[in-house]
Amino acid sequence: METISWADFEKVELRAGTIVEVFDFPEARKPAYKLRVDFGPLGILQSSAQITKRYSKEELPGRQILGVVNFPKKQIANFMSEFLVTGLADENGDIVLAAIDKPVPNGSKLI
Repeated sequence: METISWADFEKVELRAGTIVEVFDFPEARKPAYKLRVDFGPLGILQSSAQITKRYSKEELPGRQILGVVNFPKKQIANFMSEFLVTGLADENGDIVLAAIDKPVPNGSKLI
């Protein structure tokens, strides 16, 4: 594992956002959803997330997540991802969202 400096960590914009809409993403190579997430003053941003094995579309709206909002946009199939959804792999390799256990204002930065 490579060690980074505090200054390197401070460059990563990990922000809280609330999922407002979830759509199927049949064009993706691996099963995924399209998410629209409210990051408060940063606006509503979209991303894809390979979380279909652990989450239904219906349970995601209203959930707060952590996203990296300062990566360059990335095209995935016919969709432009504007931030990185964060998560961890479980024992089966399925993604579990990195989540917030108590509400914070959308756009709050991880410190």
